[in-house]
This record gives sequence, C-alpha cells and structure tokens, in this order.
Amino acid sequence: MRVLITRPQEDGATIAAQLAAAGHQPLLAPLLQTRWLGGPPLDLAGVAAILATSANGVRAFARRSDRRDIPLFAVGPQTTQEARAAGFAKVENAAGDARALAAAVPGWIAPAAGPLLHICGEDGAGNLAEELTEKGYAVRRQVLYAVDALPLPHAAAKALRAGAVDAALFFSPRSARIFLEQAAGMPLGSVTAFCISPATAAVLPAGTFAAIRVAAMPNQEALLALMDRP
Repeated sequence: MRVLITRPQEDGATIAAQLAAAGHQPLLAPLLQTRWLGGPPLDLAGVAAILATSANGVRAFARRSDRRDIPLFAVGPQTTQEARAAGFAKVENAAGDARALAAAVPGWIAPAAGPLLHICGEDGAGNLAEELTEKGYAVRRQVLYAVDALPLPHAAAKALRAGAVDAALFFSPRSARIFLEQAAGMPLGSVTAFCISPATAAVLPAGTFAAIRVAAMPNQEALLALMDRP
C-alpha cells in the first residue's frame, strides 16, 4: 500500500522504515512539530514517580534533567521504549491510554509514597491528574513542550490529488482535524483511514474515506498491526 504518515518527523521516519520493510510505500506528511520549552531546572524534590503520556514527554524531560533514578510510569509501548532508551532505571508500561495509566498506577505505587509528576505538552488534557487526585494521589503537571501545526507537504498533496495514496495513518484527533482542513476538496474516496483511537476516528466524517479502521489498542504498535489485517 501507498501510505501517508501524518506523525511528526522523528516518529514518522521510524514508522516509514517499518512500513517499507513490510513492503509498503510510505510517504511522510508530518502535520505536527514538537517545540521544546526551556526554563529553570526542574524541581524534582520528593517526586515519587514520573507520569509520561507520550514519547515527547520523555524526550522533553531528558532535555531538562539528568535524573534517571525516579521511576517512570509510561502510557504505552512507544513511551516505554523511549524511556528505556533514555536510561530510566525503572519503567512501567500501562499498555493503553491515559485512562489505562490512571488505572495502573495504584498497582505500582501508593499515594503515601509522595507526589507524582506528569510531564506533558501545552495542550495536554488534565484528565490523568484529575483521576489520580480522586484516588488520593498528589499530582503536579509540568508542561515541557508544545506541538505546532504544519502545512500538508507539497508531495503529499500532489499524491492525494493524483489518487496515489491508498491509506493514511492518524495518531491524534488534532492531526486528523488538521488533515481534513488542508485536504479539503481533495479526492479521498479511495483512501483508507487508519486511526489510533476511537476519539481520532470520530473526527473523520463518514463517507469521506473508503473506510475508517481503528486500532484495537490506542498505541502505535496496534495501529501498524491493523494494517496487516484484511
């Protein structure tokens, strides 16, 4: 399949290599770009564990602190892999979304252990902190990065107009919305949309694509696995 990858450049390049190895023809079309935020040294005094809801959160933390001895609780496989590559000594994997992470935390640490630090982006939802606060945890949110929209690359737009795209991968509701805005008027009726979550799929209007398929779990591994199924 000729596959459009809308993920930011760094992660998109890795996905492209995986798809190419599986016999697909990837086309990078990053619609989001990460911007790292500077600032003073992070206050990690007393922090019992770090909550990471994205690989970008791990990358942002690694840019602002050399500490790798604090346990890190990751939302899913990709974030777990990034944390281990960064050198964190103890990493737990919730293998799901923010709700799954909130459900898993009590099995890893007690509220009495101390405050948890949620590393997130500027537009990150506060649901994780709210759910854990209801469970008796003290949670601090630390915004370490922002994610900016990018225009649809010329090569991607050209391929879409020519009907030379079989599938498009969407990794968030925001990227799906940006795609719809920038691909308005383009022929998408032969394109299958592969979505990382039901929330992402919900952004895409029925009848716009040949089909809309949703990963069994809200992570990159499950999304790519979906492409191998009939």
